[in-house]
Amino acid sequence: MGRKHGKKRRYVKLHFAVNTETHEVVAMEVSTDDMHDVRALPGLVEGSGRNVQVSRLLGDGAYDSSRVYDLLEGLGIGVVVKPKRSRRPDRGHPGRRRVVELVRSMGYEGWVKLMGYGGRWAVETACSTFKRLFVEHSLARSFECIARRAQYVGEHVSGWAT
Repeated sequence: MGRKHGKKRRYVKLHFAVNTETHEVVAMEVSTDDMHDVRALPGLVEGSGRNVQVSRLLGDGAYDSSRVYDLLEGLGIGVVVKPKRSRRPDRGHPGRRRVVELVRSMGYEGWVKLMGYGGRWAVETACSTFKRLFVEHSLARSFECIARRAQYVGEHVSGWAT
């Protein structure tokens, strides 16, 4: 469709930090679709730190980056990130190398149980719920208006902290 009409349709991405014990959203960032998740992480960590004590990050493969390990290790936050299949145990941050070795030695399912990685689905559930209930579609045209609306909704819904 983009080639046919000469325009690429742009999307807004919502990044959530969720307390996996209470399932409460503790921080939210809004970005355009061309911003990588890793770039939104510092804002999420900072926003989360205002609301709760952050002890570890459960993240999908998008967060499998040395920058993530460096940032969180410096803040004393544990990192539980699914390594990408192509990761090699001889490259990257030492924490990432340990995870790759652990997944290879235990198998993915064993690693998931050991690390409690299944708790990450609390974030997926929160994202899905938020989008279905509030901002699946927006009539606003500019990114600023869409972001303001999403932040407003996030701040005014009971149980959501941003």
